[in-house]
Amino acid sequence: MSGIKIVTIGGGSSYTPELMEGFIKRYHELPIKEIWLVDIEDGKDKLEIVGEMAKRMWKASGHDVKVHLTLNRREALKDADFVTTQFRVGRLYARIKDERIPLSHGMIGQETNGAGGIFKAFRTIPVIKSIIEDMRELCPNAWLINFTNPSGMITETVIRRLGWKKCIGLCNVPVMAVKKEPATIGAVSEKLTFQFAGINHFHWHKVFNERGEDITAEIISHLNDKENGTPKNIFQAEFPLDLLQSTGLLPCGYHRYYFTKSEMLKHMLEEFNNHETRAEKVKAIEDKLFEMYKDPNLSIKPPELEQRGGAYYSDAACECITSIYNNKRQMMVVSTENRGAIPCLPPDAIVEVSALISAKGAEPLAWGEMKPHERGWLQVMKAMEECVIEAALTGDYGMARQAFDINPLVENGDEAIQVLHELFIAHEKFLPQFAKTISKLKAQNIYPQDEVVKELLSEGK
Repeated sequence: MSGIKIVTIGGGSSYTPELMEGFIKRYHELPIKEIWLVDIEDGKDKLEIVGEMAKRMWKASGHDVKVHLTLNRREALKDADFVTTQFRVGRLYARIKDERIPLSHGMIGQETNGAGGIFKAFRTIPVIKSIIEDMRELCPNAWLINFTNPSGMITETVIRRLGWKKCIGLCNVPVMAVKKEPATIGAVSEKLTFQFAGINHFHWHKVFNERGEDITAEIISHLNDKENGTPKNIFQAEFPLDLLQSTGLLPCGYHRYYFTKSEMLKHMLEEFNNHETRAEKVKAIEDKLFEMYKDPNLSIKPPELEQRGGAYYSDAACECITSIYNNKRQMMVVSTENRGAIPCLPPDAIVEVSALISAKGAEPLAWGEMKPHERGWLQVMKAMEECVIEAALTGDYGMARQAFDINPLVENGDEAIQVLHELFIAHEKFLPQFAKTISKLKAQNIYPQDEVVKELLSEGK
């Protein structure tokens, strides 16, 4: 390849400056000719703001790269070499609904976990399906690098259900662990070996020193320290260290929602009552970021972007693309086909594991058998994901009920069904596959009760 063409769907995202920064610093090994930033009509204003900033960043770099802005996805995808996805169906207003509706019924409301995470997948999977349909026609040889959440389920849909094998899913959580955890024991990541295995937002990892000695237990003992690699979007409830020491594995930051469920819920309800859910905070952060991006003199990524909660997402995407293009065999943690790396899950299931990234894609490193505790959790969570994906693709209400029933963060009983139904109503605009179900619910006068959500709906958001 010469003169690489990269397309970013969700180009109006606040993360785009980080993506541009990552490509700029790798230009010597990734000769990009053109970048297309794609968004939808509702995101036009943000696309123009962040697109102009992207152009300033490339101009300041001195590299001859053309940045195109478009609302026409098909125009952008023609003959693309790499496609990155970083979109949010329904924008941050949808995230506010995903968080506030479950919390209004005393359940955890979170963007990728529990009831909110299920509905984010319901909205996103039909869109990724339409993107793949366009790619088959317009850029059949392109790689899809996905960091749209819920990343694992989106990647599983693309590879396992839609058959697009040239896809790798990314997440910033493993990157943060590698960057931050070593300092808790006075070490540096370059001298340590990390191995990850699990599924997106539900993985474990082990750490070894330069002599090959397992030092996982030492890092576990510092896991409740302040700067321990927990993403900024997760409240740092204290992990039960005795449990973790018994497993001998370091958990993902998102495990807090499962291992410290009561404390996490208590904190989230306090934020809910103060109108300070994470979604509402992020909306305020984004508004400030876009005001900064309007500055015609700004041509570098502002440090405030790290407060957004997704630090290193875009940088990981750039590294992944560079490793594929240059056949670098770079070690990364990605979502890819299992192929026996975790024997307790199907070989074609999508898992999040340490892998070598080369021109042929991701080659997962074998982890081996999971112990009963981790095996049980993984099998439940993967089954839940499968229910979600099936419901999202078919509009099957029964499968949606099953996804709710098996998800550990969704309480059983009538309250759960009420949350399910309110979320259907709240996201009607983005759930055409569930049109019949939603029509029946509206006939029963079922509507969200949370005042913030009602206000959003009244404003057409």
